[in-house]
Amino acid sequence: MKKIIFVVEDDASIRDLYEMALDAAQFDVYCFSDAESMFESLENRHCDLIILDVMLPGMNGLAALRILKGTDATADIPVIVASAKGDEQAKVDGLDFGADDYIAKPFGMKELIARVNANLRKHSGNVLPTVITVADVTINDKEHEVYVGGEPVQLTLKEYNLLHMLMENADDVVKRETLLYRVWGYDYYGETRTLDMHIKSLRRKLGDTSAGKHIVTVRGVGYKFSSE
Repeated sequence: MKKIIFVVEDDASIRDLYEMALDAAQFDVYCFSDAESMFESLENRHCDLIILDVMLPGMNGLAALRILKGTDATADIPVIVASAKGDEQAKVDGLDFGADDYIAKPFGMKELIARVNANLRKHSGNVLPTVITVADVTINDKEHEVYVGGEPVQLTLKEYNLLHMLMENADDVVKRETLLYRVWGYDYYGETRTLDMHIKSLRRKLGDTSAGKHIVTVRGVGYKFSSE
């Protein structure tokens, strides 16, 4: 099976070069002109590696990198940061924020492919679980199913994604802004009513006095899924 590479680059001519080189190297390539589009695609598509430009419209590459590495669902995806050769500070910041590698523009496509292959080999042992069980709740990501005490529960896509993020980070608080960004996207950043309404609905469907009580509100910060 081909490895899936996401490329985030606002320059169309450079995106074309990425696509041609990676396609020729037998990768499946998905290109995005901004970070917001990449995050939206990540909600529905698996990705093996991300090549991320620093200078982007809207959210810049370093801000996107911080979200990627600060979210359990995407923290293990290797990220290669690409930026202008003379921008040493961008390189330092990228590595400090968790980038797995850095490549300076302009670069040769052979070097790019070599770095992609090296990072894929390095991360080949990181396999995310397809089934997560916390307390009496089980989420099967492969089948997109949720069970409480062995009984199936029907959730909307947004409710499922919320539960998935909370259970991946069981017993850790997930910030409101992180939930909003990863589940709804950039346009919903800063909204609160939408999130609270979906959490309320999710608790009700799980059972307010049973499994639903595991979803704990941490006032002023966010929510967590408690294992107790």
